[in-house]
Parts: sequence; structure tokens; C-alpha cells
Amino acid sequence: MSEAAFRMFELAQQGFKCSQILLMLGLERQGKENPDLIRAGSGLAGGLGFCGKICGALTGGVCLLGLYAGRGKVNESENPQLNVMVDQLVSWFEEQFGSNGINCTDILGGDPKQKIDAVKCGNIVAATYSKVQAILADQGINTAGEGR
Repeated sequence: MSEAAFRMFELAQQGFKCSQILLMLGLERQGKENPDLIRAGSGLAGGLGFCGKICGALTGGVCLLGLYAGRGKVNESENPQLNVMVDQLVSWFEEQFGSNGINCTDILGGDPKQKIDAVKCGNIVAATYSKVQAILADQGINTAGEGR
């Protein structure tokens, strides 16, 4: 088991959800903590607050791309490739997991409030994290260290 996969499992055991786990891994990779961001990520879990809509791994992955390539201060610029990176992630996610759609209910085959599949969701989160890292690497964005 890779270090990232072990950390994902550990965070899931602590009760963190898909989107939160992705954001925590990104922050930890930068040597940062941001409880406010992690709290905000909880609204994406279970398909937008457990409404079963867009998968939290996908929206969390998009937020993770934004963490590295988005704009957060007046004197910063958004990476001009951010929307291209988001499109790459969404297209990949649809191809990998969206045969029935990209909503949480479509992927799980039922209401996420009743039917979270730890193995399936864990695999999706792990694959999404790897894909985000690959997309960022392809753009020459260093994900380790302090970041911005």
C-alpha cells in the first residue's frame, strides 16, 4: 500500500469524506493545514452534501487542482491552464467512473446517505488523487513544498 493510500485510509477511518481527504492530502503535501478549507470541503461529500449529485471525489479533485493552480490573493494570477486541467480531470473521471453518470447516486447505485461503499469510494478517491497529481506534473506544477 502506498503512503498516500495508507493516509487516505487513515483519514477515512477518522470520519473524513472523499472531498476532504483529497484536500487534506494536497495541503499536507505542501506542509500546510487549513481547517476552514477542510470544513468547506465537507459540503461536497456524498454528491454535494449527500444529495447524491456530482461525486465528491470529482469536485474535491477539481478543488485540489484549484489549490495548486487557482488564484487566492490579489497579487496572484490563476494558472492559465487551470480550466484545461479541470477539463482533463472531468473527461478522465467520466471515462473511468461515469458509465452511468458522474453523480454519486449513479456511481454507487443508490442514495449515498444509505449506501456509501468504502472500497469503491476509496478506489475512486485514490485514482482521482493520482490523476490530479499527474495532471499537475504534466503542467510542471510542483505539488510538494510550500506551494504559493
